[in-house]
Amino acid sequence: MKANLPINRKRKTLETEVEVSFHPYGEGRVEVETGVGFLDHMLHLFGVHGNFDLKIRARGDLQVDYHHTVEDVGITLGEALEEALGGRYGIARYGEAVIPMEEALAAVYIDLARRPCFIKRGKIPVEKIGSFDTELVAEFLKAFAMSGLFTLHVHFRYGENAHHLVEAAFKALGHALSRALKPTGKKEVLSSKGLL
Repeated sequence: MKANLPINRKRKTLETEVEVSFHPYGEGRVEVETGVGFLDHMLHLFGVHGNFDLKIRARGDLQVDYHHTVEDVGITLGEALEEALGGRYGIARYGEAVIPMEEALAAVYIDLARRPCFIKRGKIPVEKIGSFDTELVAEFLKAFAMSGLFTLHVHFRYGENAHHLVEAAFKALGHALSRALKPTGKKEVLSSKGLL
């Protein structure tokens, strides 16, 4: 893990402008303003439940739709995580969490080896939560995993209320990542190869 934290990353395209500050060993202090209310809510939950210090500011072409903003926030956050991980020495590497929210249940499994992969199982029962297209949940998670260079499996196990189901997943994401980042007290990586 990199010593000089937090990590600050910026991404600017013709469609979006994103700034992220990420400290994986923080106190759950979160400030998020992306212009996409539902995403802000989910990222706040992620930060609080992971005990991360997280600041995100984004401006995007919301007059088109939310896609570019949601994806680019995921990319930038992933880049910040990848930089924070450094050589990935001395961390637990694996993390998992199964979180209920009332009638809904979601599970997240993480491997912080440099093997980017995103798998989603289960379905969100509606196409929109308010004005937010629920297909963008997977777009964010995929962008986060691919840019962060880690394996992420997200299982939407069951749930009738889509808000509850997605909220359970983002809380589980925070808990699982926090567990994967837990210091082991060792200087080497957790791998028989000697390298992640």
